[in-house]
Amino acid sequence: MATRWGLCGAGKISHDFSIAMKTLPPGDHQIAVIASRSLERATEFAKKHGIPKAYGSYEELANDPDIDIVYLGVLHTEHWRVGLLFLNAGKNVLCEKPFAMNSRQVQDLAAAAKRNNVFLMEAIWSRCFPVHAEVRRLLAEEAVGEVKLVKAYFGSPQLHIPRSVEKELGGGALLDIGVYCLQFVLMVFNGERPESIQATGVLLDSGVDESVVVTMKFSGNRMAFCAFSIAARLPNDAVIAGTKGSIKVLGPMHCPTTLVVNDKETEYPLPKPCLPLNFTNSTGLRYEAEEVRQCLLKGLKESPRMPLADSVLLTEIMDEIRKQVGVVFSQDSQ
Repeated sequence: MATRWGLCGAGKISHDFSIAMKTLPPGDHQIAVIASRSLERATEFAKKHGIPKAYGSYEELANDPDIDIVYLGVLHTEHWRVGLLFLNAGKNVLCEKPFAMNSRQVQDLAAAAKRNNVFLMEAIWSRCFPVHAEVRRLLAEEAVGEVKLVKAYFGSPQLHIPRSVEKELGGGALLDIGVYCLQFVLMVFNGERPESIQATGVLLDSGVDESVVVTMKFSGNRMAFCAFSIAARLPNDAVIAGTKGSIKVLGPMHCPTTLVVNDKETEYPLPKPCLPLNFTNSTGLRYEAEEVRQCLLKGLKESPRMPLADSVLLTEIMDEIRKQVGVVFSQDSQ
């Protein structure tokens, strides 16, 4: 049986997700319905992507019995509210990153998933890429000795994009792209909580972070360094330096196709899209879709590649960075 997907949100990421799905066997994955707050948008999206059903409200999707999993691709300020709607309706959910606006909201979502005995995963698609799987394998066999330092950079000029710069839309570098650097560090250090976090950054007039630098210290004298910005392009790569060598994930590190291990380069090519994409390497969304299918087939309630504990810790670290840099969202006082 194919995994039947319901898409929530008819925006840019749902467009790319739909195109990525077309690179997977139709016997395994099927987008059964698209839901938007505007029926017109949903119908237009359905026509474009060959989706049989369109809804003009999220509630209709929550009440649809013929869906195995909901892909939540709405603005991240909405993740908490809309996520709870689906979880409380007994739906499995793959929620786009960042999971929510702060760790309290993330804990609410995780608790709702547990209470309703449904699957929940934060869509950190990076972790499902073959490059990241190979990184984990190399680390498990200590291919570069003991890891001493992890560096991750992500900079993308996005000051012209409202959702990147406006506080009401959950803007800022940290929540949009910094999350990728931090999740990479947590993956390398197996979801361990850092002993210390030091962050410094600059804010836009809107009160969100434009550029941030973070240093973290982990047990056993291991360090991590992250820099991210929505004002400038950065190398967008990640490096793991060990006592016996190094692993380099070439940019774009959040959706990589090239891995360099001690100067030996390996390519992991992506399938070509059938329509133009909004974001880089988006056909790679196929990997997280397949990860979800495998989890559901096994009856798992979370993904071992991105467990809920990692999502909670990731958001707690982001809360601490925002505190140090001085970014406060209205959701923090609710």
